[in-house]
Amino acid sequence: MPGAIHAEGLVKTFGDVTALDGVDLDVPEGTVLGLLGPNGAGKTTTVRVLTTLLRPDSGTATVAGVDVLEHPNEVRRSIGLSGQFAAVDEYLTGRENLQMVGRLYQMRARAAKERAAELLDRFHLADAADRPARTYSGGMRRRLDLAAALVVAPPVMFMDEPTTGLDPRNRQALWDVIKELVSGGTTLLLTTQYLE
Repeated sequence: MPGAIHAEGLVKTFGDVTALDGVDLDVPEGTVLGLLGPNGAGKTTTVRVLTTLLRPDSGTATVAGVDVLEHPNEVRRSIGLSGQFAAVDEYLTGRENLQMVGRLYQMRARAAKERAAELLDRFHLADAADRPARTYSGGMRRRLDLAAALVVAPPVMFMDEPTTGLDPRNRQALWDVIKELVSGGTTLLLTTQYLE
């Protein structure tokens, strides 16, 4: 039986450049798979295919048992994604960003507010919670983006270069969050350039 994330023979080209050349993956439920490689190795392209943001030229993939090509909306309801670059609304505060994500996932207002407060604390952003995100440093924006990806605690999580821009303390805090997620049953695929 395929794992929570399964791919066979994924191929993706961009003109003359072959980004993926027959990628196979099988990530068992409740585990972490780290894709380690240099820039240009195809890590982000793999994540984009598995999260339905990009169609492969050939191959098949399922996430949470759902075919990414046949039922992309169903896949999207089962995943969380933190991309390489912070995707936050610069004009909203950190708190408002997280509450908005919760409301977009149809959480009740009170539940979204409570979850936002919990994540702001967990990612060491509580002191800046009510400042517009445009005033945040790059590392703070990165942490806010990671927090946003965790608002609904999805069963399958994708993190593309999650530690980029984080100082050692916040990098360790992120690894602690990842350990908690996986021990709670979340399946995680992350990309990184860092061997540690």
